[in-house]
Amino acid sequence: MAIFGRLAVGATWTLATILSNTEARNYSFTNSTVHPEAANARATPKYFPLRPPAIPLAVRTPYTSAWSSTAGDGTLNSQNPIFWFGQGLGWEGIVVVDGNSFEYMGASINDFPELPFFNSTVPLEVKFDSQFSNFTFLAGPVIITASFFSPVTPKDICRSSIPLSYLTTTVQSSDGQPHHVQFYSDVNAQWIGLGSEYDVIKEFTGPLSNGTGNVTDSPRSWILRPRYPSLYAEAAQIPRWGNFSYTTSPWGAEGFTFQSGSATSVRFGFVNNRILNNDAGSAFRGFGNQEPVYAFAHDMGTVLEASVRYTIGSIQSPTIRYLHKGGLSDLAPWWERCYGGMHDMINFHYYDFDTVAKLANEFETQLRTDINTFFQGGEPVVSRNSTPVAFDNSSTYSALDVLNGTDQYGQQYEFDPGSAYGYLQPGNGTGIAVPFVSEAESYYAIVALSARQVMGAYVFAVPPDAPNSSDPSVEPLMFQKEISSNGNMNTVDVLYPASPFFLYANPALLKYILQPLYELQEGGFYPNAYSTHDIGAHFPLATGHVEGTDEYMPVENSGNSILMSYAYYKFTGDTAWLKSHYPILTRFAQYLVDFSLVPSAQLSTDDFAGELANQTNLAIKGIVGLQAMSAVARVVGNAGDAANFAAKAADFYDQWEGYAIDPSGRHTLLAYQWRSSWGLLYNVYFDKLLNMGLVKPALYDMQSAWYAQVSQTFGVPLDNRHHYTKSDWEIWTAATCSRTTRRLFINAVAYWLNETSTNLPFSDLYEVVGQGEYPLAIDHFSARPVVGGHFALLALGKTGQLAGAAGGDTTGSLFPRNGTEPLPAPDTPAAPPSYAGPSFRPRVVRKQPPAWRRGPGSAGPGY
Repeated sequence: MAIFGRLAVGATWTLATILSNTEARNYSFTNSTVHPEAANARATPKYFPLRPPAIPLAVRTPYTSAWSSTAGDGTLNSQNPIFWFGQGLGWEGIVVVDGNSFEYMGASINDFPELPFFNSTVPLEVKFDSQFSNFTFLAGPVIITASFFSPVTPKDICRSSIPLSYLTTTVQSSDGQPHHVQFYSDVNAQWIGLGSEYDVIKEFTGPLSNGTGNVTDSPRSWILRPRYPSLYAEAAQIPRWGNFSYTTSPWGAEGFTFQSGSATSVRFGFVNNRILNNDAGSAFRGFGNQEPVYAFAHDMGTVLEASVRYTIGSIQSPTIRYLHKGGLSDLAPWWERCYGGMHDMINFHYYDFDTVAKLANEFETQLRTDINTFFQGGEPVVSRNSTPVAFDNSSTYSALDVLNGTDQYGQQYEFDPGSAYGYLQPGNGTGIAVPFVSEAESYYAIVALSARQVMGAYVFAVPPDAPNSSDPSVEPLMFQKEISSNGNMNTVDVLYPASPFFLYANPALLKYILQPLYELQEGGFYPNAYSTHDIGAHFPLATGHVEGTDEYMPVENSGNSILMSYAYYKFTGDTAWLKSHYPILTRFAQYLVDFSLVPSAQLSTDDFAGELANQTNLAIKGIVGLQAMSAVARVVGNAGDAANFAAKAADFYDQWEGYAIDPSGRHTLLAYQWRSSWGLLYNVYFDKLLNMGLVKPALYDMQSAWYAQVSQTFGVPLDNRHHYTKSDWEIWTAATCSRTTRRLFINAVAYWLNETSTNLPFSDLYEVVGQGEYPLAIDHFSARPVVGGHFALLALGKTGQLAGAAGGDTTGSLFPRNGTEPLPAPDTPAAPPSYAGPSFRPRVVRKQPPAWRRGPGSAGPGY
């Protein structure tokens, strides 16, 4: 894996070179290799490209979402993995080397009496990119690597719909000598929200073992499900229906064994005996920790190097309850259409590793290329006080080390560690970016960490009118859980900030998510003239709000719907889809004509901040939405509507400037006539992205200069009422700013990621002062799909606007100014969404295991 960025240790953020100058560093671990960091092993690992509050482990859906928290110097081998909600998940990993056991995942060592042959590993480093999280440990004479892989393949809908993730654990000799190696791993019932064996139905699938435990190399699975399921119910955000799967295969082991039982008994038995008893049904409770676990063990014999692969995930079928014109339907998951039944899907996924890893690498490579293209390789060589920095693992950067100096751009700065102001220009107090840090490298770290999180908030389902159809043109419906804030489904004002990811990665996904929103409202299940807030109060019940009492955000979501629909067309050229929803978009636009210029007291997407009348940023969303609607009308051939909406947008904009700009002329207001108020004006982003030409360049310049006047250590507050911010809106705003202000925003988000005291997956809402903690009196935001907004620069780059086209400058845009033409090469998938592999297979549900048997890394016939 290529290393992008430099080392971060504890609260010390190290520096990074720009992408174009970064060399891939691959440790080969040949027979005579000693790991380069082994001599300096310590309890806290080194992180690449930075140290986030939580590292993604298995992140595929709202229910397959496991993370490793780094708060308080936590490591994979010092605590249990966590669910996105924060509760622990049992997932244990032990490697035995020459009779000595080393724990690399979990903390069961704390449950045992002191044993001379049971040790904790020493963490060396943690690396992540958009696909993998790799943890490396020192364990006596070997190096252990635990590689967690949750594929992000947005243009492969079948593979994206699979709710399973991979773990590959590898042991490599570091002293050039062979060693006897054994692997152990288990999971507990907390993955289905249960702690007692008597509440769980377990099933062990696959060939039973003989004396050696290696009958075939086909997959074996522990399948868990609640004894008393409750369809579509959750407990602590974990589903109470469906199945959980943990799968492996013998992988050529000399001995392969399995066992279920109480946690301490099974683990203690393995550590002492180094073998399991092949008992899949024992109710023996034993001593110590009584929760049930479900374990695998591999004895690889004496080797220089060995690996074992596992797959893991929560599986629901049906997956969604959906209200539509035909009634109330239980929707099948899309993977059933692609692969058949649950066991077929598990087997396909297990054997698909090499293929999907290649697809994932293509996404990762393109991501890095696009970032480098956006920044044009134009950043100067990073140096400290005119001395070039080597950026190897021995050099670090701490804010406390540098109180004043000149950064790599020749800008003088000063830093007072006793204040909350961050880095400032001497004399005038204007904020500047964290020095000696590459903006491109910071941005890469942010989006690489965000990719799995955004895709992990969605599921794909078969439409209700095509449950058994083999027509390859049938498209999925896509459903979003508003993770951690309130659990709503397909929340419009959550999809809106996430939309840059979809526009960048695969705009068709945006259509699949919008489609249920429009079907519900066009089907007569929503009584209001404005856009609905969501399609269900809590995932996975997409039963709408037939009484119209959803969260009241009329201007917000009407504008959002129009802007996203028009953006989808601009990136794909799909005129037919736009025409099919023109009536409802016109309805939303008329509401904006009536109510957007001077919005009454209502919520915006930042609903945690409360209602406010005359919101400047909300009004400009409606006005830019009208400009977009005039273009939509032109696309569908309605010249009268086009002229009307264009005239309204132009007139409203002129009035808006009079209301919105502070009399000092330095910034826009948070709310009309509230002098000294201000906020992030992120809703002008779509004007720039689509080159609609409504917002004046001078306004972009004014705002860009203002943000640097009110910045803090970890960025710019959302508005003047609080000292918290939102990372998605910061990066949307950054995309509309000058180079220096954009750099301030980007580096601040990365700086926060590395320094924050938060303990859950990437939060989009945090304090910009103190330790960057969660705001008081607001539920902790974590793992939310709005991090798709971090891709705002990449979506901009896809339109041809690169880093040099800053602020209101749209130089390079592939969209003519206020034109309706889509991208010259529209982004449309080459294969239908039901394409499951090299050859399309209609849905087949097998009652018996398939006849074929293949080894690890290969695929079955037809895949």
